[in-house]
Amino acid sequence: MNPMRDQILSLPALIREVWPQADTAARSLLSTDRCRALERVILTGCGDSHHAALGAELAFESLAGLPTEALTALHMSRYTAPFLPPARPETRLVVGISASGEVARTAEALMLARSAGTTTMALTGAPGSRLSRAADLTLPVPTPVFPAPRGTVTPGVRNYAASLLGLFALALRLGEGRGRLAADEAAALRAEVAGLADSAEATLAACDPAARALAADWADSGEFAFVGGGPNFGTALFSAAKVLEASGDTAYGQEMEEWAHLHYFARATATPTFFISAGERDLSRAAEVALAARTIGRRVAAICPPGAGSLTAAAHRVLPLLA
Repeated sequence: MNPMRDQILSLPALIREVWPQADTAARSLLSTDRCRALERVILTGCGDSHHAALGAELAFESLAGLPTEALTALHMSRYTAPFLPPARPETRLVVGISASGEVARTAEALMLARSAGTTTMALTGAPGSRLSRAADLTLPVPTPVFPAPRGTVTPGVRNYAASLLGLFALALRLGEGRGRLAADEAAALRAEVAGLADSAEATLAACDPAARALAADWADSGEFAFVGGGPNFGTALFSAAKVLEASGDTAYGQEMEEWAHLHYFARATATPTFFISAGERDLSRAAEVALAARTIGRRVAAICPPGAGSLTAAAHRVLPLLA
């Protein structure tokens, strides 16, 4: 019995259940006028919630055409909110992300942003929580309860997926409301997100045996690195956090270009290093950095679509992402 693995295998069903709810909530929450008035978005949270913000930042920029930042809650509350320039509240939106809604630093970030004259939103599974009370608006994205064996403490993976779905729903609504997406384009993108459930099922079926074999072969390592660029930097941070929480082994997430400038020089040469890529914008650089990692002795795994041939060629092991 592996409760964490059970959670992971439940993700396709979670997508099917949560996505329609999140999409409906986002569409009803934001009027067209409110969408069109916005000029800047800041996404903030702690831990997994911050990783989700990093993973969704590009969606807001590409779909809604809004300059967007993903900040840790401490950075937002102590180093950004005090210096926000004067602006009409409707032109800025700060989204605080917390599944429980009770994370103190994220609530503080919203309170300080609100006092600086900014519209604030709580993206949470707990309407009525501390985070909701600190916000002007609440986008409810509940994570369905998943049974766990009594007395076990299992690293969570479901809240992260639910937060991403809520953020994608919000980005889509903003893009539609701002006139960046025609109705048919928005409908096609919503169907694409819904289709991630099928993609996740196929990916899990393909990766489960491959991951088991990889874990058995690399079990001697006490350190693991996860590397990604753009949205996949958030994935890298989240992946490292789950390895750390589940095993207690040292694990870190690193932005791809920064890995080449920093951890390339680490003394431990055989560290398993996972390169995460969607096989698009970052593929050429991912392949170069992965090959460099392999050349200096790292054990390299590629997490990417099967068509990312240059990256898979540089890796010892491949965990395929299937559409």
